[in-house]
Amino acid sequence: MKTRRFNELRRLMPGITQRMLTLQLRELEEDGVIHRKVYHQVPPKVEYSLTELGETLKPLIKMMRTWGEDYEKLQSDFQETYYER
Repeated sequence: MKTRRFNELRRLMPGITQRMLTLQLRELEEDGVIHRKVYHQVPPKVEYSLTELGETLKPLIKMMRTWGEDYEKLQSDFQETYYER
C-alpha cells in the first residue's frame, strides 16, 4: 500500500463514516499495522502507510478478497438457478 492521506482513504471507502475510519485507523496504528506520520504545518497534514507487519498481511488480504469474489459469484449463480425454477 502506498502512503495515503485521510481523505484519500475515505474516497476509497465511500460507505464508511469519518468517525469509523478514524477509529479503525487508530486501532490499526495501536496494533502496529499502519504508521501515522504527522506533518506539523498549517493546515495539518497526516499520512498513513503500512508498517513491515502490515505488509505481511497483504497475501492474506488478497486471498480473502479472492474468496469473497468467488463466494459472491457462487451466490449469484445459485440465485439465478434457484429463481429460474
